[in-house]
Amino acid sequence: MGNHTSYEEFILLGFLIGRKAEIFLATMLMVVYTSTIFGNSAILFITITDRCLHTPMYFFLANLSVLDLFFSTVTAPSLLRNLLSGIKTISFASCMAQSYFYFFLATVEYFLLTCMSYDRFVAICNPLHYPVVMNDHFCVQMVMACWLVGFAFVLYPTIMITRFSYCRSNVIDHFFCDSEPLLKLSCTDTSSIQIVLFVLSSIVILCSLNLTLVSYIYIVSAILVIPTGSGRKKAFNTCVSHLTLFLMASSVSILLYVIPSKPSTLGSRKIPAFLSSIINPFLSPFVYTLRNNLVKTILLKLIDRAQTFTVQKAEKFFIIVVRFVGKARI
Repeated sequence: MGNHTSYEEFILLGFLIGRKAEIFLATMLMVVYTSTIFGNSAILFITITDRCLHTPMYFFLANLSVLDLFFSTVTAPSLLRNLLSGIKTISFASCMAQSYFYFFLATVEYFLLTCMSYDRFVAICNPLHYPVVMNDHFCVQMVMACWLVGFAFVLYPTIMITRFSYCRSNVIDHFFCDSEPLLKLSCTDTSSIQIVLFVLSSIVILCSLNLTLVSYIYIVSAILVIPTGSGRKKAFNTCVSHLTLFLMASSVSILLYVIPSKPSTLGSRKIPAFLSSIINPFLSPFVYTLRNNLVKTILLKLIDRAQTFTVQKAEKFFIIVVRFVGKARI
């Protein structure tokens, strides 16, 4: 066959449910995706505009919000089109781009969450050295390294996948161009790239998991020696949001990309992938705002200011209308 594709487009089966169920799922997905956009944009806005949040922890949180915005956008619009219009086709180039950005952003998020665990480790275990260690320059370097390493990790396997021949079928039993269902359609020997994907996934997920667990072993040890209960609670609250997000992401990814899948179970990847790419970015802002009193206070102040501004504008508009009507009668 040579290094060329037999199909110019693929068909994403999505969720094989009835039409009424598709409309219901599309409605729920639209609500979730819209909430994801507004929630992460709100966190990004307040971390940029409020000086109280110009700290390393919220700098990483702002980058996490950017990642969640992009990550959900990789799959949600395509799935919405699939559910609402019934158009299930996707071009070869779009499929490869979707696959690349999905794994690229997921990889960056793992590295970023690992950096956030190191930030919490320094803040709790070495609080006196925290301003020196976690300075602005070092934080920017860490974030840039996350993006660059994520870009490099995913680039080579994606280039290799684009060079395969896909002549068995053009039907992907998934709602996005996941790597494993896609490779099942290739009539080229994909054993080498499957090994590469497994090794890279294991390195990213397991190394991030191990580094984070080591950080939290030291963090828990430091928290336990704090003499007051209120101090222990305050220290724990600064970590629980990050730990919750990391466990949510790692548990799903280990299930999808570290534990080998049987061909008969490939269809079962849809629900975990949906949780990872749609639900986790949706829950991320709520996890941080519900557990963080400072973020909640700032958000409430912004809402109060917006309400006051709206009321003042409405009053001015009402006064102008009354004056105009009075002059018209005269």
